[in-house]
Amino acid sequence: MAIVKVIEVIASSEKSFDDATRNALAEAAKTIKNIKSIYIKEMNANVTDNKIVSYGVNAKISFEVNSLT
Repeated sequence: MAIVKVIEVIASSEKSFDDATRNALAEAAKTIKNIKSIYIKEMNANVTDNKIVSYGVNAKISFEVNSLT
């Protein structure tokens, strides 16, 4: 039986929400193996002088943990 663990991460980008999501996945993949999915829980943007200056995502990343059986 496979066990799936979920972690929550926050990532940002100056380009787009899509790029922020890719950054979240890339950073998680540096230390986590067997990533199966990413779910974007929240999105936000920082605004300066009526322009978006950065995009942020709060993401849940699911990955399979090796079972002992």
